[in-house]
Amino acid sequence: MPAPLPPFTHETAIQKVRLAEDGWNSRDPQRVSLVYTPDSQWRNRAEFVTGRAEIVAFLTRKWAKELDYRLIKELWAFTDNRIAVRFAYEWHDDSNNWFRSYGNENWEFDAEGLMQHRFACINDLPIKESDRKFHWPLGRRPDNHPGLSDLGL
Repeated sequence: MPAPLPPFTHETAIQKVRLAEDGWNSRDPQRVSLVYTPDSQWRNRAEFVTGRAEIVAFLTRKWAKELDYRLIKELWAFTDNRIAVRFAYEWHDDSNNWFRSYGNENWEFDAEGLMQHRFACINDLPIKESDRKFHWPLGRRPDNHPGLSDLGL
């Protein structure tokens, strides 16, 4: 990432969403931070994050808590330099309690394709391990793995 660049088409918005999903599934905070502007502003649940250093710190904490994290994002809507997505991810805590977290994100990009604003609303649903739907090996979701709509989520 940062390509594709705004203004987005349906095809390039879908590409941007998949690139973001792939980055987050890497669980590499430094790599993920580079697709945001140096002064990017986030609201994630009730936490406010500004800039790449805070993004790295936030993601480091997140993935230390949310173990075996697997994420699927899906395009919801787009305009010239904005994209809205819905997502779900599955993870467990250090006591092996499983969760599926659902949410929506609104993204705004600069002319170079870096995300300058990210607003996320997320809810966590406790699930049984047997109710998991995301079973690919850690890392990028395989191209043939169903998306959110295909899974009825």
